[in-house]
Parts: sequence; structure tokens; C-alpha cells
Amino acid sequence: MNSTIPTQYWHMLDDGRVQCDVCPRACKLHEGQRGLCFVRARQDNQIVLTTYGRSSGFCVDPIEKKPLNHFLPGTPVLSFGTAGCNLACKFCQNWDISKSREFDTLADAAAPETIARAAKALGCRSVAYTYNDPVIFMEYAIDVAQACRAQGIRSVAVTAGYMCDEPRRAFYRHMDAANVDLKAFTERFYQQICAGSLQPVLETLLYLKHETDVWFELTTLLIPGENDSEAELEAMTQWVVTSLGPDVPMHFTAFHPDYKMLDKPPTPPATLKRAREIALRNGVRYAYTGNVHDERGGSTYCHQCGTRLIGRDWYVLRTWQLTADGCCQRCGARCAGVFEPRPGTWGPRRQPVRLQNFHQ
Repeated sequence: MNSTIPTQYWHMLDDGRVQCDVCPRACKLHEGQRGLCFVRARQDNQIVLTTYGRSSGFCVDPIEKKPLNHFLPGTPVLSFGTAGCNLACKFCQNWDISKSREFDTLADAAAPETIARAAKALGCRSVAYTYNDPVIFMEYAIDVAQACRAQGIRSVAVTAGYMCDEPRRAFYRHMDAANVDLKAFTERFYQQICAGSLQPVLETLLYLKHETDVWFELTTLLIPGENDSEAELEAMTQWVVTSLGPDVPMHFTAFHPDYKMLDKPPTPPATLKRAREIALRNGVRYAYTGNVHDERGGSTYCHQCGTRLIGRDWYVLRTWQLTADGCCQRCGARCAGVFEPRPGTWGPRRQPVRLQNFHQ
């Protein structure tokens, strides 16, 4: 399988360079150059994707690990990524993949139909494009999503949402769910720490909410002294409720020192609990803590009567108080999300998978 394929979203500039139009970075390339993402490059006067059909590895995870708490709870998801990223976050927790400049990272080759076949055989209800951002390998992700849809398997994008309008529409037409990394709520943070900007991410969120049926949840990794102030959390959660509505779940997760940000301490659990409380006070119906053991902060509660609808202990579901159509068994209020009549039973297992076992 040829791992280099032509792409659609680019245009020629008057000075002879070619501009990539997938994300707001708008890399302008001479022949032979790669974009910041590493995987999109100029070749023969066009932008090509160089990692089609090549993955950094496959693994079956609990869907809650993405994290998605309101999309097919308890079910297994086949997860994979490629190499590269279109942001440059100093705190990246997957930097060995997202910052990889080595094709050796891409050890596992797989055609879209093979991935769909593997997901079905492994009992996965969905496939997740994760570890690095699927925006940069969107052509591959779309083809996988189409093959999965034909098998009744859904598609999940785990993304920073840093994308331009036209490719955004093409990409999300094939996605069923997304977890969008809302890294902070200031342009300063995005510019200085991620080498990006906040506004395109907000535009992605508004598009998902108001123009698609994609189920999505938000994740913010709280970094001490950088994006965890009360004022910023107030502004962020108020914007979410006002602009996206109260039903979009928010996950506040703990930072640990990594990559180029080794000078910051790990996030105290109290910071996560405070963020969750601010979100709930401002009208977010479903707010969670992550990367820490916090049963209360990991569980789902009825926004109307307070019943614990889904009790979680890490990735194990302990309680299930939803009706077959996703309503509170006690008061009948609907819980926002995509639910099946019964929860999955995958639990916390992490199962690496070799796709070569599923080639035909």
C-alpha cells in the first residue's frame, strides 16, 4: 500500500510556494519541504499525505479513556494514531508519537478495511483516531471511518480542534463522536505554549454544536499557574454554557511534567475538584475530574434530581441507573449522550493489537 497520497486542501501562491489549507498554521512550502505537522509535504507541486495506512500502533481501550463518558459507556474502542501534530504543545503527553520525525514510529501498516474488520472481530463498538491529532491525517481517517460505517462501527476523533472551515466540514461528516482538547481559554496560552491560537478551536466547537450531530465532550488539562486560575475557569465554563449549552460534558484532567514542561508540579487533586465545582456552579450539567482517583468526580449524575446515573471507579462502571432510552430511572430526566439499553462490560483492560493478524 502506497503511504504517500495526494490531498485536496492546498493552493499555489504567487511566489511559487504551495500553502496547505487544512489548519490555521497555513504552512507555505517549497518543493520537498514538510509542514510543521511533519506528515503533510510538498511533492510534485502539490501537498501530499506521507503516512496513509501507517500507524504507530493499535490498542483496544475503554471508551472512557478518550475520555468520553456519554458515548456508549463501558464499550471497547480500537484506538490508533500516526505520527506528527499541527500544534507544538510544550506539555505534550504523547510527544514520542506526536513529535516523531521517524517513520520507524509507523510500524503497523493497515488498510481502512483491515481496521474495520479488526474492530468488528474484537467486539469494538467504535474506532478512535487518537495519540496524535487526526486532523493531520484526515484523508486516512475519513477512509477508515467510511469502512467502519459499512460494518456498523462508529468513529471517534480525539483532537485539538485546530482546523480550517472547509476541511473541518469534510472531516466531521464522517465522525460520530469527538473529544476536543480545549487547552485553555486565553490566546496567550495557545500562542506561547502551543504555538497556535484559541479562536479556531472555538469555531470548531461552535460548528460541532450548531451544525452537526456529532456527540462531543471537552477536555482541559489543568497546568498549575498556566490555565488553572479561577478567573479563567469561570470564563471558560460560562462560555461553554452560553455558546454550546449545558449538556456538553467537561473533563478537567491532571497534568504531569513531560516533554518541554518539566518545571511545573503535577496538578493537585484539589485544583481539579475546584474546576469541577466552578463548572457545575455555572450550569455545566456534566463535569468530571480525570487522571486522578475520584469516584465522585468520575461519575455521572442526573442534572434534575442528583441521582448517580453512572458510577465509575476509574474505568469500571459500578452503577447504572439509566433507562433503555437514556433517562434517569428515578425522575425520568434525559441524560445527554449516546447510550445503548445496557452498558458495555469492557472495564479497564488495555489490549495491544497487531493488525497483521486481520489481513485477508
